[in-house]
Amino acid sequence: MKDLSWIQHHLIAHRGLYREDQSIPENSLKAFQNALDHGYSIELDVNALKDGTVLSFHDDDFQRLCNDPRLLSDVSYEEIRDLRYVNSDERIPTLKEVLKLVNGKVPLLIELKPQGDILLLCQSFMKVMKDYQGVYAIFSFHPKVVRWFKKNHPYIIRGQISEYFKNNKELKSISKYLMKSMFFNRFTKPDFISYGLHDMPNKYLDKLKKKGIVIISYAARSQEQFDFVKSHYDNTVFEFFLPKQK
Repeated sequence: MKDLSWIQHHLIAHRGLYREDQSIPENSLKAFQNALDHGYSIELDVNALKDGTVLSFHDDDFQRLCNDPRLLSDVSYEEIRDLRYVNSDERIPTLKEVLKLVNGKVPLLIELKPQGDILLLCQSFMKVMKDYQGVYAIFSFHPKVVRWFKKNHPYIIRGQISEYFKNNKELKSISKYLMKSMFFNRFTKPDFISYGLHDMPNKYLDKLKKKGIVIISYAARSQEQFDFVKSHYDNTVFEFFLPKQK
């Protein structure tokens, strides 16, 4: 039996406890240490470079955070190992470095962000995680990632991320519907759902709630938003403030 109680009840810092001005960068060791110092569980993003190195990094390129236009899928770790965040001396950490720092002290909620090769990311991720003894769960926007874990590592807690995709100009209307309604859940069988706070509450989530599915959101930026989500569903990750549990 999978224990999802920590996903329901822990305070989970989105991308670590980082600062909006990126002086403590998102998904950095400094942000994760800050979360550890506060006793928070940690949400983080991971993606794979072309050599299979798994980085703790959100975007598909380094432009926003490092002022470098290269795509993650086009570079190896040796090419970017000395890259720094724009407003910090912090380097981009590998997943191995994150695990060494956290070392099971708090649970990890890990989003897999397949910007390129899905299989490369999933397999590379599990090579890093196979000996990790700490508590963790994975989740992803991409149903193929969730499906891969159902098929290959069903014992790992897995979640589906979604929203209404109102501002996404790349997705066709039918794709938006299939994603926001979580049509693919029938194939992927996620243990929990993470949904955009701005699209809560909704009929799709209410239906899943009645079935006992754990539902969280991303990402509360105020106590008011935090309390709003908790009044409807189970939990939410948070950023830019320190929430209080009621």
